Amino acid sequence: MKVVSTERSQVLATRLATALNIPVIDARWQRFPDGEIYLRAMDSAQRVIICGSILTSDDLVEILLLKDTFNQSDITLVIPYMGYARQDKQFNVGEALSARAIAKVLGTDVSRVYTINIHEKSIINYFQTNATDISLSSPIADYIKTLSLDDPLLISPDEGALHLSKDVSSLGNWEYDYLQKTRLSGEEVRIAPKTIPVKNRDIIILDDIISTGGTQATAASMLYKQGARSIHTVGIHGVLASGAYSRLTSAGIYSISCSDTIERACSAYSAASVLADHI
Repeated sequence: MKVVSTERSQVLATRLATALNIPVIDARWQRFPDGEIYLRAMDSAQRVIICGSILTSDDLVEILLLKDTFNQSDITLVIPYMGYARQDKQFNVGEALSARAIAKVLGTDVSRVYTINIHEKSIINYFQTNATDISLSSPIADYIKTLSLDDPLLISPDEGALHLSKDVSSLGNWEYDYLQKTRLSGEEVRIAPKTIPVKNRDIIILDDIISTGGTQATAASMLYKQGARSIHTVGIHGVLASGAYSRLTSAGIYSISCSDTIERACSAYSAASVLADHI
């Protein structure tokens, strides 16, 4: 077995190969003047792991090129971050169900698929092959321990994301809660933890995706007003759209951390060992 990756996911793919003690296939990527993508794989394999996060449409094309290049191989497809997964429902007539469309395309001609903390678990069923979503709860907990915070409180931005804080907190014996919006008037909304006071507490806002940073920044501002001592944000997928860093730091957030599903300057822990355990 060997590992090959899209251009974006080379760091994680190399770490995964090291964890599995298998070689990495050199993939040469180029862009033509018109923007089209060129690939040349410098080796072959009977069994291959294709590793590629989808942050842009080009990432999707790169995965398709790799699948075609290794069409005679037994393929395991690892999609650390699956873009388009947030469009998993039709809200208006005629809307594309993007998550389903992408999963159907990627699930063909592969033996198995692994995703990491996909936005909506039910998307796994669209792949039409053996598909597993892997949780990074354990490496998140290990990373939080390195922060040496005094009895941190884990906060989810909403009740729907509470499962992640619950899973992580169980590994570190920490308290957890979620933010609840209470409308005080026609124009005023209070955002506060559902149950646990934050006064004089170190807070970790935990979410699967850090995108624009708006949710975390708004929450941080409200939590500081309620007496929080320090606020940190930990995400799994660091999408970090334009302006996210400044938005978060301006809100007084002490540290911004995410995994290497999307390699960023703030990538503080790796998905490699958990992926290797499942593969």
